[in-house]
Parts: sequence; C-alpha cells; structure tokens
Amino acid sequence: MTTETVSGMLLLAAATVALVWANSPWRGTYEAISHFTFGPGMLHLDLSVSEWAADGLLAVFFFVVGVELKHEVIRGSLRNPREAAVPVLAAIGGMLTPAALFTLIIHLSGDTAALHGWAIPTATDIAFALAVLAIFGTGLPKALRTFLLTLAVVDDLLAIIVIAAFYTAGIDPVALVASLAAVAAFAVAVRARDPRWYLLVPLAVVAWGAMHSSGVHATIAGVLLGFTVPARPVHGEVEPRTRRFDEDLRPFSNGVALPVFAFFSAGVSLLEGEGPEGILLQPVVLAIVVALVAGKLIGVLATTLVTTKFTALRLPDAIGLRDLLPVGFLAGIGFTVSLLIAELSFPDGEHTDGAKIAILLGTMLAATLAAALLRWDARKVRHHDMNEDGVPDRNVDLIE
Repeated sequence: MTTETVSGMLLLAAATVALVWANSPWRGTYEAISHFTFGPGMLHLDLSVSEWAADGLLAVFFFVVGVELKHEVIRGSLRNPREAAVPVLAAIGGMLTPAALFTLIIHLSGDTAALHGWAIPTATDIAFALAVLAIFGTGLPKALRTFLLTLAVVDDLLAIIVIAAFYTAGIDPVALVASLAAVAAFAVAVRARDPRWYLLVPLAVVAWGAMHSSGVHATIAGVLLGFTVPARPVHGEVEPRTRRFDEDLRPFSNGVALPVFAFFSAGVSLLEGEGPEGILLQPVVLAIVVALVAGKLIGVLATTLVTTKFTALRLPDAIGLRDLLPVGFLAGIGFTVSLLIAELSFPDGEHTDGAKIAILLGTMLAATLAAALLRWDARKVRHHDMNEDGVPDRNVDLIE
C-alpha cells in the first residue's frame, strides 16, 4: 500500500467501478449509498457518505501530505532553495497557465457561471503521477522522480492555499480558534518523548470537527496537523517522526482514504438529465481537459525554459529539457485534488458532473501521453551534461 504503483492502480480501479456502477441498471443503489446521511446533527456533522469521504477520509490524506511537505522543506528536496527553485517555479507556472486557459475558454464559451471552477485544473495527483512514472519511467534518472515529487508537493501546497482562500464561505471565528487551539495542543503532544495515540487521535478529531464547523474546509486541519510533526529527530531518536508517521498512515491513506473518496466522487451518471451529449458538450468539459493536458504542459515547460535560459538556475543533475515533456503531462494528472475542488466549485450540481467527467478524461489522456513519452525518452541516448550546467552529470542512478 505504500508503493506508488499499487496506490495508482487502486485509485484507477475505484474510479472505474464507480463510473460503471453509476451508469448501470443498479445506479439507484450507488446513489442511495452515496447520499445516505449519518452523524451527530447537533455538531453539524450529519453528513452523507460521500461527504464523509471528502471531508473526513480525505483529511487523513491531507495529513500525510502535510507530513510530507514538512519533511521535504526541512530535510528533503525543498531544503536547498537553489536546487528546489526550478521545480518550484515550474509548479507555479503549471498552476497559473491551466487556470488562465480554463478562464479564457469559459469566457469565450459564454458560460460564465462555470468560472468558479478555475482552480480545478491546477492540481496534480501525487500518487497517480508517481505511479505512472514508476511503471513507465524505467531507465530514466531517479532525479526525475525527485523533480516530479517536488513539483507535485509544491502543487499540493498551492492547492491547499487556494482551497483555504477561495473556497471558504462564511467563517465562524470561535470554531476556527478552537480548531487552531486543538492543533497547538496536538503540536505539543506530538513532540512528547513518547506520544500516545489515544491522546493524538482525539486532539486531531477535535481539530478536524472544529475546522469543519468554522466554514474552512476540514481537510485544511489535516494539513496543519501534519505540519506540526517534527522533521528532525527528537529525544535521541534515530529517524524523524515525519518518517514514522508517514510510514504508519500512508497505507491507510493510499489503501482506504483515497480509493473510497475516488469511488464516491467519480461515480457520474451519463444516463440521466440531458444524457451523455448534454454533459460532454458542456464548455466546462472542454475547458478542464484542455487546461489539464495542454495547460499543465505549457506552464511547466515554458516556465522551466525561461528560468534556465535567462537566469543562473539550472535543472537538477542528469535531467534535460526533453525529460520535462513527460513530466508536463504527468503534472496534468489531476484526479484526487481536482475532484475535491470540483465539488467545492459547483455545490449546486449544475456543472459538477461535467467537471468530474472532464477530470477523468483529462487525467487518462495526460497519463497515456506521459506513459508514451516516458518510454520514448528512456530509449533516447543521454548526454554527459543533460542539464547543460557545464559540469558532467554525477547523479545518474536510474529508475528500476
């Protein structure tokens, strides 16, 4: 469950089963399960099963993202600003370009009600993108995985900021302060000599529940909690707790949280309402597919090209511009976070089905093109100075 390949296949399988079920004669059962509501109403937690998957289970995934971000900033690929600069800038370009392209297409179509979904094509699914790279990137430098991981991690951080800033309605300050207080208490408890799960879990649940009540999306609590985990060894420990927490929770995140969310989010019925044509011909479908596939590629490549040609910054050792062709398409694999933003963008349901179908289509197209280009790239002869920094490449370990 900790490997990228298994995680990616589980996501794909869950989405496929949901899509088939939602368009089968038994689609009523799928809808009934998705909309079944339970939970304490007095705490505003009487949510449907699909909402529990998006707000609850996905918070575990975002906790793991927060832990990974903390580790990468303190000890990983983001600790050296000079080395991280190019993938960080590529991530920024890879978010701005799809958003601009989506906005342009929607404006030209005249369907301005869909403009609220501008952030949908900006996200990159770390698990799915790394899975495609692991399967089809054999023979390419391992540095390419680090570049993609850095890009995707920064992408996720920016997506989190976007969700908090643009997809939050009215804020209950009392509930927000209560959530932040619980996060602070969690931060103290997680740094104890022997942190106890029976203390950490209730504090995390309180932080999540109060964040949900505050009006800020509850998954933000997961990220904040993840940021509190120490990234350097404490109390004489050998490895940082970010590693331990990641190893303990990633199997649940990859094997349960993400597939269950994908299952309840990707089940779009094409048989109801205006039928397949009515959904597929919505301007939002074209806008998201083009933004995910072309926008991400253009944003990543153009930003990297400008950065490396007109500044002193260079790509990491053993990576050339041609290697970023498949990376650009890998960045267009939106899936998990894009599906979440789609639900937040269109709560009224008018554009929701079209947006979700577009995310699935764009993701599959981007993944297919990335896979083909990865194999093409792996077959080409590599030079001794791929990043053109004037120094022969030293880190030439390959993906096996």
